[in-house]
Formats: sequence, structure tokens, C-alpha cells
Amino acid sequence: MSELPKTFDPADIETRWYRHWEENGLFRPARDGAEPWTIVNPPPNVTGNLHIGHALDNSLQDILVRHARLQGKDARWVVGTDHAGIATQMVVERRLGERGEKRTDFSREDFVRKVWEWKAESGGQITGQLRRLGCSMDWANERFTMDEGFSRAVLKVFVDLYDDGLIYRDKRLVNWDPGLGTAISDLEVETREVQGQFWHFKYPLSDGSGHIHVATTRPETMLADMAVAVHPEDERYTALVGKTVRLPITGREIPIVADEHADPELGSGAVKITPGHDFNDFEVGKRAGLKPAEMLNMLGADARVVQTADGLIPEEFLGLDRFEARKKVVQAIEAEGLLEQVEDRVIQTPYGDRSGAVIEPWLTDQWYVDAETLAKPAIEAVRSGRIEIVPKSWEKTFFNWMENIQPWCISRQLWWGHRIPAWYAEDGSIVVAENAEAAQAKAGEGVTLRQDEDVLDTWFSSALWPFATMGWPEESPSRLREGLGEGDFASSHGSVPPPTPPASGRGDAEWRRRYPGDVLISGFDILFFWDARMMMQGLHFLDDVPFKKLYLHGLVRAADGAKMSKSKGNTVDPLGLIDKYGADALRFFMAAMESQGRDIKMDERRVEGYRNFGTKLWNAARFCQANGIGGSAHVEPPKANFAVNRWIIAETVRTVQEIDLAFADLRFDGAANTIYQFVWSRFCDWYLELIKPILQGERGLDSEETRTVAGWVFDQILVMLHPFMPFITEELWHALGERDHDLIVAQWPIADARALYPEARKEIDWLIRLVSEIRRTRAELNVPPGARTNMWIEEDVAGGSAGPVITDLEGLIQANAVYLNRLARLDWVEFLRSGTVFDTGTHERLDRSGVTHQAEGCATFVLDDVTYMLPLAEVVDIAEERARLKKGVAMVEKERDSLAARLQNPKFVERAKPEAVEKARADHADKAAEAERLQAALSRLS
Repeated sequence: MSELPKTFDPADIETRWYRHWEENGLFRPARDGAEPWTIVNPPPNVTGNLHIGHALDNSLQDILVRHARLQGKDARWVVGTDHAGIATQMVVERRLGERGEKRTDFSREDFVRKVWEWKAESGGQITGQLRRLGCSMDWANERFTMDEGFSRAVLKVFVDLYDDGLIYRDKRLVNWDPGLGTAISDLEVETREVQGQFWHFKYPLSDGSGHIHVATTRPETMLADMAVAVHPEDERYTALVGKTVRLPITGREIPIVADEHADPELGSGAVKITPGHDFNDFEVGKRAGLKPAEMLNMLGADARVVQTADGLIPEEFLGLDRFEARKKVVQAIEAEGLLEQVEDRVIQTPYGDRSGAVIEPWLTDQWYVDAETLAKPAIEAVRSGRIEIVPKSWEKTFFNWMENIQPWCISRQLWWGHRIPAWYAEDGSIVVAENAEAAQAKAGEGVTLRQDEDVLDTWFSSALWPFATMGWPEESPSRLREGLGEGDFASSHGSVPPPTPPASGRGDAEWRRRYPGDVLISGFDILFFWDARMMMQGLHFLDDVPFKKLYLHGLVRAADGAKMSKSKGNTVDPLGLIDKYGADALRFFMAAMESQGRDIKMDERRVEGYRNFGTKLWNAARFCQANGIGGSAHVEPPKANFAVNRWIIAETVRTVQEIDLAFADLRFDGAANTIYQFVWSRFCDWYLELIKPILQGERGLDSEETRTVAGWVFDQILVMLHPFMPFITEELWHALGERDHDLIVAQWPIADARALYPEARKEIDWLIRLVSEIRRTRAELNVPPGARTNMWIEEDVAGGSAGPVITDLEGLIQANAVYLNRLARLDWVEFLRSGTVFDTGTHERLDRSGVTHQAEGCATFVLDDVTYMLPLAEVVDIAEERARLKKGVAMVEKERDSLAARLQNPKFVERAKPEAVEKARADHADKAAEAERLQAALSRLS
């Protein structure tokens, strides 16, 4: 047992202990026959870096897995990275660009090989950063969504869903990123407010009888308009429904249709309909009887104008960028005298979050999943309670989205990813199979096949994460990373990945033993992109839910509550916080602030405060070392006779009970704050102070019992705190004695109800309240810290109600005289009626009946209906103190009333900035509390 340094330095211990845990396989210790407990991490992008959201998400997961491991379970935290199709391809293309090269300079196979080379060199940086956070993941079985075994599962799922009629090819609108040249998901679309314009046009009626007025923020799309919609109950247009208008520029005749999408209160009440370039218009077009194949597309993949199927766009518009076309369209309509007005407006504009290009709703052929069919079992699983969503308030959102779910576009126009296992014959037929050989066998000899160029959306593969990571559909763990031979992988992906080490399996069919997982921790922002899709795929392929509980946490926001973004410059680097305060402090902050259903406001001062909490714990360990207190050999509470020791044992057991309940309810804040308050207040501030005279040899006090109890309690603290602050707790665990095991695999404390000791708790709680009241009174009346006083007790019960029996109170005073001497700085305690006096220094009981007392200059307070008096005339100037308090009360009350008047002024509340109003309210509350405190102190003086 080496002596701890005076200063707690997180950086000194974190790397050392993490390396020790990982090298010794302690993140997944051998526990054959133990209850399996499994959690999977949302696989971060292989291109990613740890951001503050990752820090929250992974801290919460690590807390749960460490807790399960301490409970003796066979806990496994499945870890891996996502191949991140778009992001990874962009990174590699950017590297090529630095050398003056571009992707199209290479064959698809050569480019994919370069991506694998990049991954081998630079990919997975985030996994090292997760280690810095202290994440106890199953690194020995790390997975990657493009490894061979996982890829086999992806291809099997596609083929099976296709064979079941749940995957199909269709022409629909997608979010098209012209910068990347691919469809993207809603999650990859970032909506920004942009200063734009609203153009009002007149469309002439074909019969020459007049015009109908429309307005648009995207005038260039009128080149592909196919209808004008009016509300069916809008009497202004009833007679026009069924008639046609002749479009400016193209001359195309389009119908006026009735549809509830048109809002009579918005603009003219008539809306131009371009079903090939607007999601709402697409649905209007379908309701009007248009088939997707009939809808006009006026843009190419690069968002330049192309000719429509009817060939009516004039040649001078062809090839123009969409924004150049916008200007030319407006000019042409104005030249025809059909431009009515232009309004300046703030437009909600979608951008690709990676390319920065304005997203274009684009009509194109893509592969889709019948999400509506797959969603039904997932909806039922949540309704029946097979999946519990925490907090429950998210269920309404879940049901609303799932019950109105749209087809899921799963194809992406990239080279990096799982290439779609579909082959096209020359006659246009499609063959779907897991590899080229199987496809050829299905098509027959002599049929020429061409594989689809697209790859699958990364959300499609990550939806299989809970079971494909554990070897599904294989039975043997020896094939976890196999499944496809090199030839199969090459034919499906264009290149062979670098070899990967075999997984360390623990018996056949790992997925059979571990599916479903126990809990999933997820940000609410990927509820539908990932969580719901895992439900769909798991229920379809394994006929069971992928997890029993789904915990949805909020976002980490800036200190002012704003959403963090690089463009705002308000992001926080978690690695910087770890460098400054340590991983333990950041983790504890995340847990303590994670209140179900609420976002977290970033507050670096609180992170610093939790580093100080670590320092407090460190100093408590040094106190233990200095006083011969070492680690305990038992989990069960030790025997104790002394009240203060029974009290701390009972407080420990109550803390275990509260934390157990908090974990059961996934109340991270409740668990963190419970252990924080117990360590800081009960153990450090009170228990260690209370036992100092015992450890220093005060007569009649059992120091050996106390050392045993203190060591046991400190061990329980380290175990309970370990899930939140793993590094410092492991260091202190070994610092307090020779151990036969590491803390990471210790045993979770027992909530032994036999050790609750109600009488001891009652006695010490009374002592703590009494000492606290004495200290508060002394502080309020400016008693010098070193001054010693006496205390008188008035036996008459305040208010006449029944109070403690006086002999019991005398017994309490005598039993705790040593603490009143040390902690309350009292020399004598005297009962005024009986004349009994206790000398707190010698513990002697004296008879002083008949002695008179002068109440002038006493400070009084009432505790449990008993009046206590502190004669202070000899240590403070009572008159001067009374004057100071009166002046303080007057000044604070004036400030309080001034703030109250401001808050009662409607003009201030309505016109001031919200933060100014909030500050005024907080200041008013502070001043009101201060006035009450000073008035109470004044009233204490007799």
C-alpha cells in the first residue's frame, strides 16, 4: 500500500488504469454460467471524432455496463464503428484531391481498395477517444459494418426482404444532394433560415377568360409544373376546377385540381404543383391520378436543367444551374407581363450537412423498404410493453411517426458501402442474390448480368447491429468475422478488406444467448433512423425485440440553451475537458445532469466542481491512510456498537437502496446525486469529523471498531461510485490495501435491511442538526471562529407541545459531549431547570442548581421544540451586532422591494430580454432569502 500523493492528478492515473483493464481482459471477465447482460453502442462513424453528444451517450452506457459487471453478470458492451458511406467517401476523395486526383480516375475496385487503406491507416480514431472517456467496451470483439461476417448478414437481409416482397424498386422523390450526387436521409439534411423571396405569378386560363394567381419560392420549378391546386371548399375557385391554364414559357396546359393541400388563407389560395420536385406536390399529384412515371423531372443529378419528357422546355434554359435558371425564368415571366410582385421573405432551406449544397427533392428510381409492414410488429411491441421506452413521454411521438411511416429509401449513389445485391438482365428483369454466382444461377446460363451500381444506406446495415455483431446468421462464433469468402466479398464489394483477427467467442451461437439486449441508450434524434429500424429488423428476422428498454436522452446544449453547432462557434470539445478536469469529472457531470426528458446545458464550472469532488474523495483516502484505515475484506456490514458507526453503516445501506432504485428506473441523475451527497456530506463532512476524537484515543471510544467500519464504508463508496468515476475509484481501491482483485470486478454492495439501525440514525441525525444550528447561529452573529462558548438549555417546551423527555436529552448531551466540544466549540452545556451541567471536555456531570443566569446577550434557537441559548456577550459586542443586522435587513429589504416592483411592471416583463427577466427573478429570490436570514439572526439576539 503506497502513500497517495498530496495532489489528485487525473491524467496520471487514467492511461495507466485503462491499459491495465484492457490488457487483462477485465472489460469482459470470464463468467461462465453467469446471467448475460448485453448493451450495444450506437456505432460511431469510422471518420468521426468524439463530440459532446458522444461523451453523454457513452458515459451513460458505461455507467450501466460497469454496474452490471459489479453485480456479477456476464456483461458485454458490443462495440464497433459504422462504415459511414458518404462521410468516408468524402474523406478519401478529399485526400485524393490534395494529390490532384479524383475518384473517377480510378476503377471502382481500386477506389474501394484505397478506402480500406485509409481505414487501416487513419480510420477508427474515435475508438481511441472512447478509451480516454473510460468506456469499458468489448474491444476483443470489435466490429465494423463492412467486415465480412457483418456484410454476409446485410446481404442475406436484403435478399430475404426482397423475396418476401418487402424490398422493391420504385420511382419516388428523395432528398438529393447535388454536391455529393446521391440521395441522403432526413437526418443528413440541415434546415437553415435563408433570406429569400416569394414570387407572385399569373397563369393565364387556357380559354382566355382570365388568370389564376400563384406564388412560389422556387420559380424555376414552374418549367415542370403539372397542375394548379385549390381547396375544394374555396368558393372563389369552384367554377375553375377542371379547367386548365397555359404555363408561361413552356406553353404546357395543366389542370386546375381540388386538393386540401391548398390553404385558402395563404396567398391567393392557389398553389402551383410540381410533383417531380416537391414532397407535398408529389402527394397532390398522386391524388390527382398522376403516376410517378408520368411526373416531369426538369433537373439532372447535378441540379442543372434537363429536358422534360414532353420536350417543352426552351433550349436556352437547358444546362443552366437551377439558380441561374431561376433568374432567367423570372425575367421571362416578367417579359410576358405575368410577374405581379416579389416579396422578401425568410425561407426555411434544406442543406446537405456534409456537402453544404441546397438539397433538391428529386424524382428518381431507388430501392425502398416497405416500412409500413415492418413497423406494425414494432408498434405492437411497444404497446404491449415488450419494449419499454424511457421516458414514457416519447411513446406518443414514436406511435405518431410509426403509424404514418413512409417507404424507406435505402439506395445511395456511392462506391463505398454494401453494394446492392441486385443484377439486371438485358431484358430489364432483376435478379437478387447474395453474390454473383448465385445471381447467375438464378438467371440461367448465357444471360448477361450487370450489378446495380448503388450501395445501401448505412442505416440499413446498422439496423442489424444487435444481432449481426454477434455472428447472426452463423451458429459458430469461429465464423463471426467470416461468412463470405474472398471471392464472394470481392464480387459484392469490388475489393477485399484487410484480414481481421478472429473473435473470441464464448460458446456456439452468441446471438442466441445474448439477443435481445437489456437496454439501448440513444439520443432521441435517431429514434426513427436507428432505434425503430432495429426494432423492425429484429422482430422480422429473429421474431423478438432487439432490446427490452430504450432510454432516450436529450441533447447537450450550450450554456445559454442554444443548440451547439460549428457555425455558431459554441461547440465544446470533450477531450479538452478531459485534459483539463479528467474523464471522471466529465462523466459525473453527464450523469448528474441527465434528467429524463430534459436537455443538458453545458456548464464547465460544474465539471470543475466534480473534479473538486474527486479531490475531496482523494483527501478522504489520504485521511484514511494516515489513520490506519484500510480496505475491508467483507461485503457484509461489520458489527458495530458505537452509535456513530452504526449511523454511518445505516446511511451506507440507505444509499445503496436509493442507488439500486435509481438504476432500476434509469435515473442517472438520481443515482449520481445520491452518491455525491452521501460522500460529500455524510461521510467526509460529518463521519470523518465525528471519528477524529475516536481515532485520536479519546477515552471510552473504540478506535478498532471505528477503523473497521470506516474502511468498510469507504470500500462501499468506491464500489458505488465506480460506474460514474472509474479511474479515481480504482486507484484508491488499491491505495487502501493489498487486494486480490481489481475494483472493476468487485461485488456490488448489499442493501442489508438488518443494518439500518434506526435508533443510531435518530441520535446522530439529532447531533448533526444541533451542531449545524449552533454553527449557523455563530456565523450569522459574527462569532470569531476560534471563540469558545457555553450553551444553556431551557427545559420548558416551546409552544407547550410535548417534546423530548428531559432525561433522554440529558443522556444524548452526555453521550455526545465530545462532539459538542470538538465540532460546536462548547465548553459547558447547562440545563437551566435542573441545574445539571456537562463539562464537554471531561465529560463530567456537575450540579449547579441555584445559580442565576442573565439572558441579556444570548442568542437563541429552537430545535425539536426545545430552546437552546448561547451566551455571547463575552465574545461579541451585542449592541454593535444588533445594529449591523438591523442595517443589513433594511438594505436588503430595499433591494428586494425594488426588484419586486420591477417584476410587477408589465412593460419590463414584456419588453426586456428573457435572460434579463430571469436574472431579476433570481436576484429577487436571493434578496428575499437574505432578508429572511438576517431577520431570523436578529430575532435570535435576546
